[in-house]
Amino acid sequence: MKRPKLDNSKMVGIWSAAPTPLTDDMKVHVDDVKRMVDHHIRLGINGLFLAGTNGEGPWLPDSERHTLVKTVVKHVQGELIVAVQVTDNSSARIRDKIKFACEDGADIAVIAPPDFFLNDTLPNLKKHYLDAICESPLPVGIYDRGNFGNIYVNASVLKVIYAEENVVLIKDSSMNPEHAQTALAARKKRPGLKILNGNEFNCVEYLEMGYDGFLLGGGVFNGYLAGKILEAAKSGDLCLAHRLQKRMNRIMYAVYGGKKISCWLSGEKKLLVEMGILSTWKNFPNYPLTKSCIRAIERVLKNDADVLFPLKGK
Repeated sequence: MKRPKLDNSKMVGIWSAAPTPLTDDMKVHVDDVKRMVDHHIRLGINGLFLAGTNGEGPWLPDSERHTLVKTVVKHVQGELIVAVQVTDNSSARIRDKIKFACEDGADIAVIAPPDFFLNDTLPNLKKHYLDAICESPLPVGIYDRGNFGNIYVNASVLKVIYAEENVVLIKDSSMNPEHAQTALAARKKRPGLKILNGNEFNCVEYLEMGYDGFLLGGGVFNGYLAGKILEAAKSGDLCLAHRLQKRMNRIMYAVYGGKKISCWLSGEKKLLVEMGILSTWKNFPNYPLTKSCIRAIERVLKNDADVLFPLKGK
């Protein structure tokens, strides 16, 4: 089956693991989705990762996932690459989700470790991934969560997965040096493979290792600043890159509810409500929105408007 041709210039740089705008009754808010897409374009984002963890994909009903993907694809008009998480507990279920993502117009199907997987031997994990990858009508991205998920996929399995020609993208959120070296070694053998850092609190180190950019959960509000980090690192000004990272971390901790990330999705969505992008801060995991988080968001809106609204007035 003929697969979509991807724009290599947009496979690198800054990607956003986009949040999913919801209505008060927990449906996808179509108008908010369009505003969110437009804001990503203003920030200079190259790709959107839909229905990931930050996009509440593990909780989003299938019918709402279709609405989300179709709305985004229609609105971006090819200006951004659209990737969709298709993770599930069997390769058969993943293949079904890939089929629907393809029909909805997505460019890439992204597979993370399953949430519930019995008999998780190395041969079974390899088969789980390979059965889905090899039969996918879409190019595949791999979301490496390291030890942060229920199932750990070790470097030996990743090495086999990354060797597959249909794997075009890696989101590395593992914070594991062995996994980083596995990804870099795979790209050395297959230069077309792109590696994006998913650890938004530590972008500079991954650029120094040779990663191609970032895929960030906070990309919808920190994407412009992340782009400046990338520019500084590429120009060799690592001191500036680290200063910008420090500023980005301050903003993220404020929005997410401190270092315990106690207001994660609610804080991010509340910020977007105040920015005029979303209508509600509702989220499926029901993260709270504390008074201290609201005050912190107010300070961010006052002190960091230059990076939240970089093109305002231009």
